[in-house]
Amino acid sequence: MLCGARLADGRTVDVRLGGGRIEAVGTAGSLAQGPQPGGASRVDLAGYLLLPAPAEAHAHYDTALTAVSPTSAGPPRSAPEDVQRRTTEAALQQLGLGATATRTHVHIGDVAGLRSLEAVLQARRALRGLVELSTVAVPRLLTGVAGADGLSMLRDAVKMGASVIGGCPDLDPDPAGYVDAVLEVAAEHGCPVDLHTDGADPARLSRLAAAAGGLRPGVAIGPCAGLARLPHKPAVRTAERLAAAGVTVICLPQGNCGVLERPSQTAPSRVAPVRLLRAAGVTVAAGSGALRDAANTVGRGDPLEAAYLLASHGEATPEDAYDTVCARARTTMGLPEVRVEAGFPAELVAVRGTELAGALSLAYSRVVVHRGRVVARTSAAREFCDFTGTSEFDLPRQSQG
Repeated sequence: MLCGARLADGRTVDVRLGGGRIEAVGTAGSLAQGPQPGGASRVDLAGYLLLPAPAEAHAHYDTALTAVSPTSAGPPRSAPEDVQRRTTEAALQQLGLGATATRTHVHIGDVAGLRSLEAVLQARRALRGLVELSTVAVPRLLTGVAGADGLSMLRDAVKMGASVIGGCPDLDPDPAGYVDAVLEVAAEHGCPVDLHTDGADPARLSRLAAAAGGLRPGVAIGPCAGLARLPHKPAVRTAERLAAAGVTVICLPQGNCGVLERPSQTAPSRVAPVRLLRAAGVTVAAGSGALRDAANTVGRGDPLEAAYLLASHGEATPEDAYDTVCARARTTMGLPEVRVEAGFPAELVAVRGTELAGALSLAYSRVVVHRGRVVARTSAAREFCDFTGTSEFDLPRQSQG
């Protein structure tokens, strides 16, 4: 029983959970009356805003937490046991921030072969019951003689358990051929597609949209920061083609995630133009990208921070911004819809606050629910030394988690 929680519409409610779903939602105090199921526990959420849990639509757990400090003795180890440990740590860190489901890209091929993927899959098995973890197999090359091994390894990755076909066509000598190869493997196995692209070439994106149109279960691309550097009219035309093909864009408001983004004076770091894409009818989700690795040494992996950045930069209202890391991220990942209503999956996050904009701004304390049970708590205490103003104005304190 989640007691005394505030919803985004302003109501204060009790929420009863059971069997991994929301059984009932009623006014505060109403569900606590009468007999309770055996073993039921109560969680006091007075002072918290209860929301559907966000999902992490774009992570890189095989490289997470590998940023080299100035005092480091050498580069981070890439042995399978180290990849598994970092994956577990990164997934739990994001779970504590509210993400009960994650899609992580994993590099395959080259020297590592499929070892990193196997390590991430081992971590996924160990985390079952705490967080849903899906993997995207990312080969480096897929065309020509050099790409033959990558194509074979991509098929092996799907057989091992990778649930999404990924890659980076911009880095292949034949980007169009790379996309064709990915779509072919995806069609063979009935897998969704999630590709990295900067999106700076409208013709290349239009070809991708034409090739991907109608593929089920769907195609996502990101981070598409290059779209923000295009003139307005070409960007709009490209967005309309993506919308017509049903291609989803996953933006990364918190920063870079790899070799695609190389900010310079002529090509500054940007975020995909979310308002423009949404106006054209494109589904836009948001992810976190790098989590303290070489691409973004300060990446925090916080879905609420991604939403905050979109709202603070004027790309979305707070409600729409949260939707990019929640409902649209879940749709992109093929997950069922979540609402704080009876019958929906009990995937929830409670953040200290009374309304969404404030929660995105200062959401430190959080309670995370996955499959109907509390799986993480984060408490932040704020206290000030005594001075006249505290008693005179009855200022608030965050002294309870």
